[in-house]
Amino acid sequence: MKADLSIIVPAFNEESRLGDSVGKILAYLKQTNPHAELIGVDDGSNDKTAEVAETACADFPEIKSQVIRYETNRGKGFAVKTGLLAASADIALFSDADLSTPIEETSKLVEPIRADKFDVTFGSRALDRRLIGTHQPWRREQGGKVFNLIVKTLTGLPFWDTQCGFKAFNMLKFRPLLDVMQIDRFGFDVEFLYVAAYHQLRLQEIPVRWNHCEGTTVSVFRDSQRMFNEVRQIRRNAKKGVYDKLK
Repeated sequence: MKADLSIIVPAFNEESRLGDSVGKILAYLKQTNPHAELIGVDDGSNDKTAEVAETACADFPEIKSQVIRYETNRGKGFAVKTGLLAASADIALFSDADLSTPIEETSKLVEPIRADKFDVTFGSRALDRRLIGTHQPWRREQGGKVFNLIVKTLTGLPFWDTQCGFKAFNMLKFRPLLDVMQIDRFGFDVEFLYVAAYHQLRLQEIPVRWNHCEGTTVSVFRDSQRMFNEVRQIRRNAKKGVYDKLK
């Protein structure tokens, strides 16, 4: 039977918490949508991330699941694209491995797509900050705001939070766009939204509950130059017609 929802979880060196996250997702699906599937993508981890995910999946044999692993770390964007390409459902959602947005928020993103109101929906921490439980450290939070301002300025996207790791897609419309995506690391979220808007898909930013989780490997300040360069690359790609070349 074809899955009616695919949930993708990209992970890199997440053996310490991925088992708990996978268990929570599968328990949620067992209760709310047993015809869904879970796809974990191990982005070249050098720990037991894949084994931990597979063990957690085995505890829920009634839910379709798989763990994809490749040897070389390619970046979160590459992992998400890999999972989306493997998705069998017409609607797919990706969630960060730390479940900073609780998996129970899934319906907020999926139902508007299922009702054919939007093609891409994505969680936002900026639209209703009352939904934030545990905030990020102040410097990191301010850095995120600056980055999103840069994104709005350089891309023209009207959104306030492009980086929340909780996004859903109408795969019938979004899957063809994956072939032209170029960004494999920090800027992939922006590219996803930019290319979707460029091809006139219907996008909606939706406020979700969110809690900061310790252990992230991304630093807005340390990695700010790479982020900025990748946003600039998106603009260059658009001018060169890279995003026009759909198969």
